[in-house]
Amino acid sequence: MANEGQGDLTTLLRGAANAKGPPPVHLWDPPYCGEIDMRIAPDGTWFYQKTPIGRPALVRLFASVLKREGDRYFLVTPVEKCGITVDDAPFLATELNVEGEGDTKTLCFTTNVGDGVRCGPDHPLRFEPEVGTGGLKPYLYVRRDLWAKVTRALFYDLVELGEERDVDGVRMYGVVSGGQFFAMAPVDNFAEPN
Repeated sequence: MANEGQGDLTTLLRGAANAKGPPPVHLWDPPYCGEIDMRIAPDGTWFYQKTPIGRPALVRLFASVLKREGDRYFLVTPVEKCGITVDDAPFLATELNVEGEGDTKTLCFTTNVGDGVRCGPDHPLRFEPEVGTGGLKPYLYVRRDLWAKVTRALFYDLVELGEERDVDGVRMYGVVSGGQFFAMAPVDNFAEPN
């Protein structure tokens, strides 16, 4: 079954290339066709048959038909669904622009596949403990249960933009965007990224 889906890669691409605008993959529930030897590494590199995909347009095309169901990731068209491997998050947040200031500021991110994301209630940030280091890994919600890991450089920017606030009686360090405070960690436990 592991190689069954590999022959369907051309069909997946053809279907995605013919779509106008972002495809509504969240509405598609095609039959499962097997696994494709495709992997997204923690640094955002997409691999096909263990070879990096060097064409950014091709990566953007694949990203446009990516769907998550539970803990599994699939490339989908209206007629078929093929599983792929995602090591951490499918995307990386690689650029950050700040619009406004104070409580009205909005953090505007760009991902490695060209998605523009305005952080706020519909596109929250979350911060998870990093195993083994005691640090944090920040993530940004992009679309349809797909998240982007925030690069280390942008995490430093978030820390610089951060502030302290009381959240449910606990003094927290976090960042404001789109009128919402996104807590990173309690102030007493917060350590800047290394």
